[in-house]
Amino acid sequence: MAIARQVLCVCALLSLPHARAEPIHYSVAEEAESGSLVGKLAEDAGLTPAQLSARRARLVWEDGRQHFRLERASGRLVVAARLDREELCAQAAPCMLPFELLLSNPLQFFRVEVALEDINDHSPVFPEERVSFDILETSEPGTRFPLEVARDLDIGSNTVQAYSIAPQNEYFRVSYESRITGKKYLELVLEKPLDREEQAEMDFTIIAEDGGSPPRTGTAQVKIVILDVNDNAPTFTQEEYIGRVLENMPEGSVVLTVLATDPDAGVNGDISYQLSQAGGQSDSAFVIDPRTGEIKLTKPLDFEAAQTHELSVRAKDGGGLSAICKVLVEVVDVNDNAPELVVNSFSSPLPENTAPGTVVALFSVRDRDSGANSKISCALEDQLFFSLRPAYKNYYELVTVSALDREETAQHVLRVTAADAGSPALTSTHTFSVDISDVNDNAPVFNQTSYTMYVRENNVPTAFVGAVSAADADEGLNAKVTYSLAPAQAAERPWCSCISVDSEKGHVFVLRPLDYERLRQAEVTVSASDAGSPPLRANVTVRLLVLDQNDNAPLVLYPGQDGSPAPAELVPVSAEVGYLITKVVAVDADSGQNSWLSYHLLRATEPGLFSVAVQSGEVRLRRPVTDRDSVKQKLVVLVRDNGQPPLSATAALSALLLKDFSDVRLPHSSAATEDQDGSLTTYLIISLVFVSLLFLVSTTLFVARKVCKRKELEAGPVLYGADNLQSGLADAAAAGSLPRAYCYEISLTTGSGNSEFRFLKPIVRSLPPQHCATGQGPDEEQDFPCVPVSTEDMAPDNRGTLSAGQFNALSFN
Repeated sequence: MAIARQVLCVCALLSLPHARAEPIHYSVAEEAESGSLVGKLAEDAGLTPAQLSARRARLVWEDGRQHFRLERASGRLVVAARLDREELCAQAAPCMLPFELLLSNPLQFFRVEVALEDINDHSPVFPEERVSFDILETSEPGTRFPLEVARDLDIGSNTVQAYSIAPQNEYFRVSYESRITGKKYLELVLEKPLDREEQAEMDFTIIAEDGGSPPRTGTAQVKIVILDVNDNAPTFTQEEYIGRVLENMPEGSVVLTVLATDPDAGVNGDISYQLSQAGGQSDSAFVIDPRTGEIKLTKPLDFEAAQTHELSVRAKDGGGLSAICKVLVEVVDVNDNAPELVVNSFSSPLPENTAPGTVVALFSVRDRDSGANSKISCALEDQLFFSLRPAYKNYYELVTVSALDREETAQHVLRVTAADAGSPALTSTHTFSVDISDVNDNAPVFNQTSYTMYVRENNVPTAFVGAVSAADADEGLNAKVTYSLAPAQAAERPWCSCISVDSEKGHVFVLRPLDYERLRQAEVTVSASDAGSPPLRANVTVRLLVLDQNDNAPLVLYPGQDGSPAPAELVPVSAEVGYLITKVVAVDADSGQNSWLSYHLLRATEPGLFSVAVQSGEVRLRRPVTDRDSVKQKLVVLVRDNGQPPLSATAALSALLLKDFSDVRLPHSSAATEDQDGSLTTYLIISLVFVSLLFLVSTTLFVARKVCKRKELEAGPVLYGADNLQSGLADAAAAGSLPRAYCYEISLTTGSGNSEFRFLKPIVRSLPPQHCATGQGPDEEQDFPCVPVSTEDMAPDNRGTLSAGQFNALSFN
């Protein structure tokens, strides 16, 4: 740990912007329990636990397997799960487990290497549990018989260190020594001559012991069969055979051929081959032809699983003698693994106002092949908005390089291709789909630069005249458009309060009736605003044109129509046809065809004497004047416009037909007198009509009142006394009904001027002097005195009407 801290201090001075120059080293024993401390990684990296959390520290493994765990709270590196050195590194020494400590904001890497130390957790294992030797009895002391060494998966001092025999044997001992090549060989050494007749077979155990503490052992049973005279053992042409094979070689391919010779003849010189794989693996990928010594593949090899295979081949003659050689098969890598792309972080969606240079994704690439086959290059398909940037070692960043626009492209599909340097090269592609989120950067746009709408004058209130429409290229609330009237600027004309716009649909309404003669057009500014934050808006001008309707009748300017008699026009009797007498002048407040006026002769004293020009209103003689024509001529000219429907006005004219203008006064005075008489007659007629209407209205009201009274009296016979009529009626009103004594039918006499009434008849001839009871219900009664009335008191006078005294004795509601 002290050495690691010193290395850390030196590396801190030489640190790069993103990573340490030298890795941080730790060591831990295999089979350590989960949670065992490996080292204080935060302290050795010059970080605090708070920085680990704030910068989202995480461990990135090259092989994808997480062997250790980082405790962010304490900054300690601990064992994540049980570690088996033999499973992870096989016979490799030292066993290193590298990984990176990755931090964000800013991006920073620390290379960490943990050495996995071996413990003595495996016992030695012989390739064969039972070994048999056929030894000639003529074998000389010192003869050596090779054995296959025991395999121990541990390394260093924990591997096999010594062999022994049990029980002790006086004929044989075990030799485990190195030869010229530096490798150790296990052999049985004959100590003394054998005598087959004394002992034909021997059995003992070979014990292999490793150097662990405590040591572990493995055993193999050895059987010695003593034969007669086969004094030459097979001999291999090489002590060790080395073969190279491609990892994609098919099943059945020949890897190499071993060869052993035996100088003996006959059966003792016949050699057969046997194959055993180191470590006693049962699923060997190799097989040997027992006659030819060809070693073949039983299944394809995988360079990534094992780069070398060590085999043992035994050659045995017919006499029982044998020899062993080593075969080392080296697997040659083939580019059979495509690159792998691992995404560490990815951000989507991105706001469209993201600044160039923003990191969108961080990923790493790796290839399980070796050499040139593992060298990887990454490329991004043609992109104007994104690019790849190397970060550290095999890490890459996907960054933006230009401004984004969601309205132009709402989603970017980015394809990153990783290719190795093999031949042929293998590639893999990863697709990033980057969604672009909306930002309110587009104001509403009207579908027209300005709007012109029309409304006829005298319109109904809240009349719909048109609609404005604006669209927003954004989405969601940023594209929701509302409409309003924008207030006019101080320098502009005040906007018309008669126009309103619907905030949701943009419909334009005229709130009150308009008069074309007062207002012919109006302009307002409609504002369209979106719901973004802050909102954006656009304005458009709406021009409202008021269309004329024929709502103004022609106005006659000449002759004057103020009630004063128009001056008479003098026409000489000698005037020729077409003589201009006068001209009617009129105007119309409307416009267009509604103001086109035409003139027509409506009435005349002599209709055939005059004519009126339709367009100009000129009054001319139509024929010569005759003696039969009246001196005073009256004309009425109709002035009509061209509207639908047309409106009109009239103009009254007077003309005097004179022989000589010297007597102009007499006719003029006579005419004035006649005009005055005509005016007086008109006033008398009007007065008479008014008096008649007033009389008719009064009569109608009186008859209506009489009919109402009659309907009330027909409810029952009532007797009215002069003394108690008023009180009886009051009581009857309180009781809810009228007394049922007598009922009278009353009518107004024709021509009566003093409102007298005629007695018709009694409904009941006589009643006894008693009380007449009426009430509103069975529980409530009210008495009315029945006062007898004589027929004399109620008899009408000789005119059929009641006298004033009799009339005063009666009262009606």
